[in-house]
Amino acid sequence: MDRLLSKVSALLIAVSLSSCGGNSPIAEVTPRGLPLPTVGLSGQEVVVFPLTLVAVSDSLAWDGQLRPRDEALLRADSVIGLMLDERSPEVDWVGPDALRAAHRQAPGMIADPDRLGTAVLRSTSIDRLTDPLASQMRGLVGVAGARFALVPASLFYFGGDTAEGKAELTMALVDVRTGAVTWRNIASGQADDPWTALSRALKTLNPSIP
Repeated sequence: MDRLLSKVSALLIAVSLSSCGGNSPIAEVTPRGLPLPTVGLSGQEVVVFPLTLVAVSDSLAWDGQLRPRDEALLRADSVIGLMLDERSPEVDWVGPDALRAAHRQAPGMIADPDRLGTAVLRSTSIDRLTDPLASQMRGLVGVAGARFALVPASLFYFGGDTAEGKAELTMALVDVRTGAVTWRNIASGQADDPWTALSRALKTLNPSIP
């Protein structure tokens, strides 16, 4: 985080990244079900945005475990960050707390990562960012000197035929220089509590790891 914050002052004048630099190591949007493409990201910093949308079906008695909403979002961020670090250590993940710290350093120049419209990326019809979200994300990712952002776009919990609930986490990988959504997946997992279900969903992003 200290390394990221040291770059903030130098980027206050020009927080936008060039839209033409280099070829993406991940060429196009991949279909649902393919694993997180960490091979092409190995050794790079990838910024992980905070989750902003969580919802639970009325058929589950989990509403109390997902309130207050802000606390549930932070806990989900923590679970996501832990699983990424443990299961994909080849990538240098820059977590939401670093983005929040950067925003506090320059609130007028850098958007609040917890108040962005990143939830729109849950839609499969969106394959490219548009402004203002595109420029907001470029500014935040630019502070880290990175190019790619991993966005947990939505977390939904559904009831089923058993006592277990099902977590569906939509994740999107964005090349912020071009605005292209290069990968999207809906990871799912079942358990009798929301956090175990989320952890099991995240494990499906690296199916080759036990």
